[in-house]
Amino acid sequence: MMLPAKPARLAHFAMAAVALLVLSACGGGDDSPVSTVQPFKTLSNGQPLVIGHRGASGYLPEHTLEAYGRAIEMGADFVEPDLVVTKDGVLIARHEPNITSTTNVSTLTKFASRKTTKKVDGVDETGWFASDFTLAEIKELGALITDAERPQQFNGLYQIPTLQEIVDLVKARRVSSGRDIGIYPETKHPTFHRALGLGIEDRLIASLNAAGWNSRSAPVLVQSFEPGSLKEMKVKGLTTRMVQLIDADDYDLKTGKLSYAAPYDRPYDWAVNGDTRLFSAMVTPAGLAEIKTYADGIGPWKPYIVPIKATLDSAGNIVDRNGDGKRDYNDASSQSATSLIDDAHKAGLFVHAYTFRSEARRLAFDYNKDPKVEYLQFYRLGLDGLFSDFPDTALQARKDYLKELGR
Repeated sequence: MMLPAKPARLAHFAMAAVALLVLSACGGGDDSPVSTVQPFKTLSNGQPLVIGHRGASGYLPEHTLEAYGRAIEMGADFVEPDLVVTKDGVLIARHEPNITSTTNVSTLTKFASRKTTKKVDGVDETGWFASDFTLAEIKELGALITDAERPQQFNGLYQIPTLQEIVDLVKARRVSSGRDIGIYPETKHPTFHRALGLGIEDRLIASLNAAGWNSRSAPVLVQSFEPGSLKEMKVKGLTTRMVQLIDADDYDLKTGKLSYAAPYDRPYDWAVNGDTRLFSAMVTPAGLAEIKTYADGIGPWKPYIVPIKATLDSAGNIVDRNGDGKRDYNDASSQSATSLIDDAHKAGLFVHAYTFRSEARRLAFDYNKDPKVEYLQFYRLGLDGLFSDFPDTALQARKDYLKELGR
């Protein structure tokens, strides 16, 4: 007769045990144990963003719908279209106005006469330029992958997309995936385009207005190396978050310091307007405070955050640490981080660094040919986001980082 009550008593005891475990895990009582979940160091106290640099450009020709789609499939939070303008005023995705190295235009006889020399940011460049082609003509071209170490079998197969096509792709993938995917457009060489009467800024604002994405909450981050471009768009009513990119010419592996030479020494609009400051001025407290007046974040080249320095022999020459007969980046090691991330956060700016890649020749010697070591180093510093040619690797490393934080 008493047997039916036994399961009930067991259930009662089980519930009590579960409640006790929950209280223990949650730190019930006055002497609560410290949580094992560690906070993020990012400005927003959220996980760092992974931006598909020109799409998944480590696998497919850059700035194509296929590359952007692959990056989204891998799980990238944003995809990055660099914007240039066609002869008939359409925004398309190319890394430079000179499309010689990123398309098969040089192989097409019908466009041979379009080869020319133009001055871009004060430097003469010879080749074929997007501004000399209508959109219809641009659509006859095929995109190329620009790194010889990367897959070549897709060269010439994919078209150059318009910004509108990229927006349509991202909107569709937002619906199909249920993820908050965004776009991260860059105004490329805006002074160059403005001189041609093909200003990027008005066209970008119009496109974002049409997409319903001109707001602080829109899945859009707009970037430029030229402060004047960002300031112009702000004055003209762009309300999305904006990012000031910060460049340099090269780095001296012997000293571990960045070097500055034209046209990568300063924003080109500064050069045109007689401002003699270098990009390095932007990473000072005063420079960061100035950026905060018109932008929400900075996009510095990686060595501004983690310098790279080679080992020198007694004669002051770089030691060939990897034994490949060369003295280059892969013989250098990462150094102690600068205070840039902390300084930017104190100024209220987030930090999105560029560009992370996986090829061994692009990795410092102490990363032991493992790109995830580099990602983890930057994540641990509190980096808010990064541009990667290999979003899948960046995301794998982020997953490892989240485990470190107990998340």
